Amino acid sequence: MPVNLQKGQKVSLTKGNPGLSKVVVGLGWDVNAFDTGGDFDLDAAAFLLADTGKVSKSEDFVYYGNLQHPSGSVTHLGDNLTGAGDGDDEQIKINLAMVPENITKIAFTVTIYEAEQRRQNFGQVNNAFIRIYNEENGEELLRYDLGEDFSIETAAVFGELYKNGGEWKFNAIGSGYQGGLAALCANFGVEVG
Repeated sequence: MPVNLQKGQKVSLTKGNPGLSKVVVGLGWDVNAFDTGGDFDLDAAAFLLADTGKVSKSEDFVYYGNLQHPSGSVTHLGDNLTGAGDGDDEQIKINLAMVPENITKIAFTVTIYEAEQRRQNFGQVNNAFIRIYNEENGEELLRYDLGEDFSIETAAVFGELYKNGGEWKFNAIGSGYQGGLAALCANFGVEVG
């Protein structure tokens, strides 16, 4: 049975799953019926962070424009432009054994592409979730449903994997930001061109 997390809850991913190294982070959402004149294009991303809480270099930001971390430890499986259909809308594969030593945390975020031009925000997004499953057997390990506590935000940190001693743990964050991807990049120290 997967663990269903509440906001702020932390759980160990590797403690009860010895040998676990390959996981898939699935992010999903549904858009509600408000007509904003355009599709909702939500974009998942992963920020690989050092102890400072910032990226060490721009390649530590994995998203639709940089699908794979140079270490091979994090791979984004591609951009979903509409959020249509059931299940995960975007997926990011993580090989925990290959994460570089200096990376202590991987934050998973979702932003709304062109949110301001399209007059869209997370208040118009329903059923947003993040889940992690074992790539080797498909077993879902944990899931966090974000709930509906967003109104004007255009970016959100869904959760983060972090190293604690020899273990990988997950923290359900669920915090929103205004300012979309640029705000997240500024928060995590990514230089935006």
